[in-house]
Amino acid sequence: HVLKCCQKVLAWVPVAFIALVVAWSYYAYVVELCLYSLNSYLYFIAVVYLVVFHLSFVMFVWSYGKTIFTSPATPSNEFCLSKADKEQYEKEERPESQQEILRRAAKDLPIYTTTASRAIRYCDRCQLIKPDRCHHCSACDVCVLKMDHHCPWVNNCVGFSNYKFFLLFLMYSLLYCLFVAATVLQYFIKFWTNELPDTHAKFHVLFLFFVAAMFFISILSLFSYHCWLVGKNRSTIETFRAPTFRNGPDKNGFSLGCSKNLREVFGDEKKYWLLPIFTSLGDGCNFPTRLVIMDPEQLAVSSQNDPAKSSVANQSFPTRPLSESQNRLLSGDCQWVETGPEEENVKSGS
Repeated sequence: HVLKCCQKVLAWVPVAFIALVVAWSYYAYVVELCLYSLNSYLYFIAVVYLVVFHLSFVMFVWSYGKTIFTSPATPSNEFCLSKADKEQYEKEERPESQQEILRRAAKDLPIYTTTASRAIRYCDRCQLIKPDRCHHCSACDVCVLKMDHHCPWVNNCVGFSNYKFFLLFLMYSLLYCLFVAATVLQYFIKFWTNELPDTHAKFHVLFLFFVAAMFFISILSLFSYHCWLVGKNRSTIETFRAPTFRNGPDKNGFSLGCSKNLREVFGDEKKYWLLPIFTSLGDGCNFPTRLVIMDPEQLAVSSQNDPAKSSVANQSFPTRPLSESQNRLLSGDCQWVETGPEEENVKSGS
């Protein structure tokens, strides 16, 4: 218990470090630069700087706080084994028998992915069948829906419930650092060349530029990478280990096109896209996939050509329809609905 308490306390150290840096940057920019250095002879410019600065500062802190304090979304109770199935699963010693129990329990669940060995994805720690794109986080000790990664800088898992907030946090931190570095640059040069009085503000202005520029460069690469992930509808985990569908591993299995991938994260209403409020589509447990718009005859041909894939074609897949938000994503496309392990139908979406 003492070790766990120490780990929990230490986990907040990166967050505390970021909070201290942000607090110092606020003091250095508002007090030392705008109020102390500029207010005496550039009053109008100081006012404009303060207004824009506070807008970017509020959005940055808001999105950062939402990323930190939004609890990771976990699977619903329907993915937990029943008491009878759980007891039977624990009694069985053969993996084949355990998988048979899991297949029976997952028959009516919206699951389209398996392990690389074609087994049902089951978490022994949480004792539940993992939904698609769900993974167990050892740091949080829970299964997280659409888990992307565990971020030490927010001391939280980035997943379905806060991925939009994380992206906005990166974007607003970039804008914050860019604005600070751009507006401080000319005064940084003047202090450096002794064109301005050599006061205690000089230290703050010099270091403010270096810190803002350093954070901007480091965050830019991370933000660019996650923008690419959103466009491809992948998580960081799926980039390194492609999800396995009935027709084999497919790193683009959840991609519906750049526009629909963007809507899946940010929602249908564009007026809320830049606000750190939850607008992502779906429930985090099931996602529309490229399989719903694939020609079943092509699947059959590919299965015949690949014996490893044909063994999966006979497995039962869920019959539950897609949620309303997912159907909106697929509007205008063909939707795939299974009525049995051997039978496939294709119908046009509304």
